[in-house]
Amino acid sequence: MKTVKIGNKSIGDNKHPFIIAEIGINHNGSINNAKKLINIAHLFGCDAVKFQKRTVDKVYTKDELLMPRQSVFGQTNGDLKRGLEFGYEEYKQIDTYCKELGILWFASAWDIDSVDFLEEFNVCAHKIPSALITNIELLEHIKKTNKPILLSTGMSTMEEIEQAVKIVGLDNTIIFHCTSTYPTQNNEINLRVIPVLKEKFDCPIGYSGHEKGIVPSTIAVVMGACAVERHITLDRTMWGSDQAASLEPEGLRKLVRDIRNINDFMGDGIKKVYESELPIKKKLRR
Repeated sequence: MKTVKIGNKSIGDNKHPFIIAEIGINHNGSINNAKKLINIAHLFGCDAVKFQKRTVDKVYTKDELLMPRQSVFGQTNGDLKRGLEFGYEEYKQIDTYCKELGILWFASAWDIDSVDFLEEFNVCAHKIPSALITNIELLEHIKKTNKPILLSTGMSTMEEIEQAVKIVGLDNTIIFHCTSTYPTQNNEINLRVIPVLKEKFDCPIGYSGHEKGIVPSTIAVVMGACAVERHITLDRTMWGSDQAASLEPEGLRKLVRDIRNINDFMGDGIKKVYESELPIKKKLRR
């Protein structure tokens, strides 16, 4: 199977799983919150952090932006969307901060202008969010960057995934199994899709989870996921639509710990008597 290289990390079978801490918009418009979340991801050994980038006036219609919506930013949906959106100065700080720590960063671009914005920082990869897997113009534009592509597949049929793959190709792509409900109910996580995707597509397969807890994300790696992406938060009770489906710091620590141990757990498949068993064997074997 092909491997995909993001920064200095190779992603594919028989490689250490690539772990992405999605900050998304859980910073709630605060660069200080964003830095705290970057610190947590770095402290616990994540490979990358991911954000979301939108050109608000292009992603949303005027009517959508004028809709009443109470938030800490104002009275309309537009006030909320603009309040959550980082601009150049915030991303410049993020870029510098991540480089200082030695952790990769990139973002989901929700429109072409946002792709170009992220390219100014020479991001290591581009994530295509599930909502935009059928946006041919965006897929073609991202393909032209020649950067690794992470393709999320929530809300998608297999036919829609195949159509997207025809555009972005498989040489530099990771396909992420995903269910786009926040949080995802246990009976809709459907981890058996991972080996189906591995069989169908000659590229690394990842898992983007929105469930509560860490067990499904760990099982995803056992089932063949080469990369795992989870939303993170400082506190699940914070204001924001993605907070409830996110991992708090202790949850992230446990997830990274467990994923990093999976290769040891799995072993080589050869039945043997370990050196550590010999004294026990001598004492107990009849």
